[in-house]
Amino acid sequence: MKKVLVIEDNDDIREGTVEVLTLAGYEALSAKNGKLGVEMALSTSPDIILCDIMMPELDGYGVLYLLSKNPKLASIPFIFMTAKAERADMRKGMEMGADDYLTKPFDDLELFNAIESRLKKKSQTVGFKAAPKDLQTIFAELKQRGKSRSFASKQVIYVENDEPAYLYFIKSGQVKTYKRFKDGRELSSNIYKDGDFFGYESLCCGVSYADNAATLMDSELLLIPKADFMDALFNHQEMATAFIELLSGNIRFKEEQMLKLAYFSVRKRVAEALVQLARKFANDKEDTCTLKISRDDLAAFVGTASETVSRMLADFKEEKLIEKHGNAIFVVSIDRLSQIKQ
Repeated sequence: MKKVLVIEDNDDIREGTVEVLTLAGYEALSAKNGKLGVEMALSTSPDIILCDIMMPELDGYGVLYLLSKNPKLASIPFIFMTAKAERADMRKGMEMGADDYLTKPFDDLELFNAIESRLKKKSQTVGFKAAPKDLQTIFAELKQRGKSRSFASKQVIYVENDEPAYLYFIKSGQVKTYKRFKDGRELSSNIYKDGDFFGYESLCCGVSYADNAATLMDSELLLIPKADFMDALFNHQEMATAFIELLSGNIRFKEEQMLKLAYFSVRKRVAEALVQLARKFANDKEDTCTLKISRDDLAAFVGTASETVSRMLADFKEEKLIEKHGNAIFVVSIDRLSQIKQ
C-alpha cells in the first residue's frame, strides 16, 4: 500500500482528497499547514507528497525547500496543488524541483494519473539504485559488445576531423593521441596503455575527433560501437560518473601540459615526461620502470625536437638517472628524476 501525504489548508479539499485516495487503496495522510506537513513527512516517509502552495505558517515553496535539503526526503515525488490564479507561480515551483502540479479543482482521474505516473517513475529509479552493478561488471558488459581487432605498430586508428564511430579499449599494447601540424611536427596529447579506454571525448561531446590516434607497438583493441556506449552512459549512473572522471582527468592533464610548455625548461620537460610515463606504466610501489618509446614519440610528447631529446637523454644517462637498453629507456629512479630542477 503506497503512502500519500496531502498538505492542504482547505479542510474540504484536504478531507475530500484523503477520502478518494483511501477508497482507491492508498494509505492517505494529511496535514493542514506546511509546518505540520514537513513534520509528518519526517516521521512517516511517504511515497509521494501532494502540497498546496498558499498556506499559513509555511507555504508550499517552503515545504519543498525544506524537503529538498533533507537526504531522507529529497527523492520523494512532490506534486503541487494550485488554484488557477496561481498557475503563473508554477514555474518557480518546477525550477525548485517539483515533479508535477494539479490545477484545482481537479477530478479523480487527474489525481490518480498524476500520482501513478510519478510513483512509476520513482520505482524505476529506485529499482536501479537499489541494486547498482559494480563498475567493473558494467565495463565487462560494455566490452562484450565490442569487436576485437589487431593493429600493427605505428598504424593509424583514426584521424582528426573523422566522425567518431567507436569507443576504443586497449586489450594489449600502447596508443598515442596527437596533433599533426602543417610543417610536419607532432605534439602528443596522451599515451594510453592496456586496460585504458580512449576516443570517448568526441563521443561524449558529439563532435569530430580533435586529434589523431595511432599505435606505438603491435596492439589488440576492442572497438565498441557508439550506440552501445551511449546507451550504457544513459542507463548506468556509475558508467557516466566514471567517464566524467576520465574526462576531468584528461582536462587537468592537458592544462598541466600547457603550463609546462610555457614555464618549464626543456631539461625539466623531458624529465617530467619520463616521470609521467614511468608512473603510468610502473607498478605502484616500484621506483624503476622500462619505457618502450622512440625518441621521436618522446619528443612529440614533450613538444620539442628529437635532437634536443637525444641531448637530454645523454645528460640523464651521465647523471645515472636512466639507462639505455636498445630501444628502451630504463628509469633508474622515478623519484630522483622527478626532483630535477629547472
